[in-house]
Amino acid sequence: MIWIGRNLLRHCSLFGGVVSFSLLMMVGGCGASSQGRTVLPITIDPASLTLPGDGASLTTHDAAIRGIASILVKDLGLPVPEQVTVYVYASRPVFEQGLIQDAHVSPVRAAELSDFAIGIGKRRLMLFNDEAYEVKGREWLRLVAHELSHVSQIELAQGEGRAEQWLAEGMAEWVAFTVLERLGLDTMDHRRALARAGIKSHAALVAARLDLDTLGSPRGFTVRHLREGSLPTYQLAFLMADYVIKRDGFPKIVQYFASFAERQHRLDNFRRAFGQSLAEFEREILGHLKSITR
Repeated sequence: MIWIGRNLLRHCSLFGGVVSFSLLMMVGGCGASSQGRTVLPITIDPASLTLPGDGASLTTHDAAIRGIASILVKDLGLPVPEQVTVYVYASRPVFEQGLIQDAHVSPVRAAELSDFAIGIGKRRLMLFNDEAYEVKGREWLRLVAHELSHVSQIELAQGEGRAEQWLAEGMAEWVAFTVLERLGLDTMDHRRALARAGIKSHAALVAARLDLDTLGSPRGFTVRHLREGSLPTYQLAFLMADYVIKRDGFPKIVQYFASFAERQHRLDNFRRAFGQSLAEFEREILGHLKSITR
C-alpha cells in the first residue's frame, strides 16, 4: 500500500474546496461512474507514447497519466503496465468505500488511510480522492506522477510493499519533481532547497537517529509521518533518495526494485544493490543530511 499524505498538502496550503461530481465527469475523461465514483480504464502502449511539451494539456486523469507515463518510459527508463485502472472519488467517504471495494483494503485500514491520503498507487490501480483540487495544476500533476511512480515500482518488484518504504516514497518524489521540471513547472534545485529547509527541525535529524529499519516498512512509514509530520518526512525521504541517485545513478535504483521480483529479502537486496548494509548507509546519510542543513 502506497500513498501520499493529505497532511502534506495541508502544509503546502493546496486545499481549494470540494470538486463537484459534475466537474469530475468533465475533467476525468471517459469512464463508468456512479454515486461520486468514476472508473477510467487507461490503456498505455509504450510504442505510441508522445512526450508532452508542457503541462498545459495534462488537465484530465487520462491525459496526465499518458503524458507522465511518456516521461517515465522515455526519459527515465521506467516500466508502466499496459493498462491502469483509475478510480476517481468525489469525497472522502466515497474514497474510503472505494479503498474497500476497489482496492480490497480492510475496513479498518481504509478508514485510517482515507483520513489523510488523497492518492494511492497499487498494482495497476490508481485511486484518487479528488476533492482536494479545483484546478488540475502543478501539485495535482505532482501527485499523479508520484502515484504512477509507485505503480511502476510495483511492476518492477512484481508485488507491493517489498522494497524499503522510505526509498519507495523518496524515489516517487524524485520522479515527480523530475516530471515537473521536464514540464517546465518547477526545478529540482528548488525542491531540494525546500526539502533542506523543511527537515532542519525534523525529530529524527535532531535526535541523530533516522531509524531506517522502521521507515523501511509501509506501516512504520505511516506511523512516523503521522507522528513527525507528513511534509518533513516526505522531504527527508526525497533527500535520501536523491543522495543515492546522485551517488549510484538512477538505473541502480531501478535495478534495486527489480531485484525483488527474484528475491524478496529487504536487507540482502539493499546490500547487493548499493554495496553496504542499511545500518552503514544510515550512518553515511545522517552525516550528509547534517552537512546540508547547517
